[in-house]
Amino acid sequence: MSKKNITAESLFDLYSVANPNLSPAGDRAVFVRTHMDKEENKYVSNLFHADLASGQVTQWTYGKNRVSSPAWSADGSKIAFLSDRDGKNQLYVLSAAGGEAERVTDFANGVSAFAWSPCGKKVWVNGAVKKDKSFTDKEEEKKDKNPEPVVIEKMKYKADGLGLLPQDLFRQIGIVDLESEEVTQFTEGDHQYGLNTVSPDGKKIVFSVNRAENQDFEFRGGLYLADAESKEEKAIIDQDGYYGGAMFSPDGKKIAFIGADRRLENATHADVYVYDVASGSLTVLTESLDAPVGDLVAADFQQGTETPAAVWAGNDALYFQVSVMGDVRLYYATLEGELYPATPENEHVYGYDVTKDGKTALITASNPVHPGELYAQEISTGERKALTSFNAKFIEEHEIAKPEPIVFKGPKDWDVHGWIMKPAGFEEGKKYPLITEIHGGPHTMYANTFFHEFQVLASKGYGVLFVNPRGSHGYSQEFVDAVRRDYGNGDYQDIMAGVDYAIENNDWIDTERLGVTGGSYGGFMTNWIVGHTDRFKAAVTQRSISNWISFFGVSDIGYYFSEWQHGAVMDDVEGLWDISPLKYAANVNTPLLILHSEKDFRCPIEQAEQLFITLKHMGKETVFVRFPEADHNLSRTGKPNLRIERLDQITGWFEKYL
Repeated sequence: MSKKNITAESLFDLYSVANPNLSPAGDRAVFVRTHMDKEENKYVSNLFHADLASGQVTQWTYGKNRVSSPAWSADGSKIAFLSDRDGKNQLYVLSAAGGEAERVTDFANGVSAFAWSPCGKKVWVNGAVKKDKSFTDKEEEKKDKNPEPVVIEKMKYKADGLGLLPQDLFRQIGIVDLESEEVTQFTEGDHQYGLNTVSPDGKKIVFSVNRAENQDFEFRGGLYLADAESKEEKAIIDQDGYYGGAMFSPDGKKIAFIGADRRLENATHADVYVYDVASGSLTVLTESLDAPVGDLVAADFQQGTETPAAVWAGNDALYFQVSVMGDVRLYYATLEGELYPATPENEHVYGYDVTKDGKTALITASNPVHPGELYAQEISTGERKALTSFNAKFIEEHEIAKPEPIVFKGPKDWDVHGWIMKPAGFEEGKKYPLITEIHGGPHTMYANTFFHEFQVLASKGYGVLFVNPRGSHGYSQEFVDAVRRDYGNGDYQDIMAGVDYAIENNDWIDTERLGVTGGSYGGFMTNWIVGHTDRFKAAVTQRSISNWISFFGVSDIGYYFSEWQHGAVMDDVEGLWDISPLKYAANVNTPLLILHSEKDFRCPIEQAEQLFITLKHMGKETVFVRFPEADHNLSRTGKPNLRIERLDQITGWFEKYL
């Protein structure tokens, strides 16, 4: 039986399995499964339970809403989770013996995070509270809803995915008593508190906060240890950079967390830190590792991938993710200095938990030909057992193209890593077009993970080249930093060297039918490429940057991103213009499709508007497609129908010109 091609609509047939969470005894687990509902045009996720001994998997929640953040009570009798089934995310508690989940909060602005108190009778919560109000105070619905102006006094006044930020909402921490349903607010003031964790004896909590009055030039999130009764607090770390994901060791004597300082601004590798509660000493556990801690993958498939920053195995060892050479692997480290990978190469571990003895890991993992499932892995032997098979039928029925890893030399004789994917149904002796894909960031990475868009292109008869040029994460600190103050130079040369390498080593590539596409930074680079070479016969730029001068003032991150990445502020108009693709519009001879989201606040749509009008005014071949109700993350989390349309626009453009 011939296998089916993967299409844009295949997204509706796939399941994302994520967020595994082990019971305290380590014999059972819960996880979240998400799929795209075509009829409802939305994402639906539900809670599932797995018995590790029998391998039996049971669906525990139903309905057409989202669930997230499942967590067991300390005695294993209950599971709490967040769900938007009543509109905003609220906290629900479900008995581990089964039954109906009970909603335990009715907060005006929902719940963003929570942590069980070890007693199992209380839950610490995080949620937005209006100034001078409480968690549960709700605004009266106005009968006549007239538009009201918004007064802006701060530069950090908007955010992609959120829109204009409310000026009078502050994230606070509180405690919910499950028996009395009483809610007590723990923090106060006009600050944004982030709940991290609760100590094993329930007497202390860790939270993040920056109490500076003007946050416009504050790029730090300190961590604090507070007494649950007296509220007396002590700084764990309070310096430039972002720190979070704190977790107490089982004996409560140490706190592990991850963070990155600002030595190289947003290009700095993240590390694992360990804080000694008694002495106040701080150790960087991953100091010898020249790779970033965490999952830095650029992909388009996985949903609901909440992962712990680190998980303790006993009181003197930790597990955590590391992005390295196109993989995301689980690493093991002891407080004495041992450090090594605990999962194999050539895959993307995008979710995990570990038993208290450190012997068994529960992971969700994907690779380039597998969308991902839930596995139990014995750490010492590497033996792995699949607990779910939601995508097995899809894999069996569809032809999935397998990328081949490549390594080539860029400028400075640096090794650059990437992959090349032959078209589905590849036939020897036949010539095929090649599309080069460029990731965003630039500080992310392509990886050994399932990428639906690449599979769609391969199924349409295209080869796909995707590389990690300088600036990409997963490699050395020098490599990730090398793109800063050098946009359009070394990174451009790395990408073009990848194209040259692919052509030299694959005689099936038709050099007269080359295409290029990318989003965000990849959109900038697509714009840059077509302004500097005519090698590509068609290009698609997505959520792109065309003018760094206007980007400075219109992006939610523009006024500091430009300084971090280019070393340039608005008084360096000439410097910003020199690296703006718009400057080179007259050189563009490649037919260019421009895709952009109406509600993109990261790379606002005016960037696309400037590019389109300029090219059109010059008589260039270009089309502009605007996506309503979509933000910067259209390709990853956008409305299902718009994601399908986006892919159809891309493949339609390449079909027309290649």
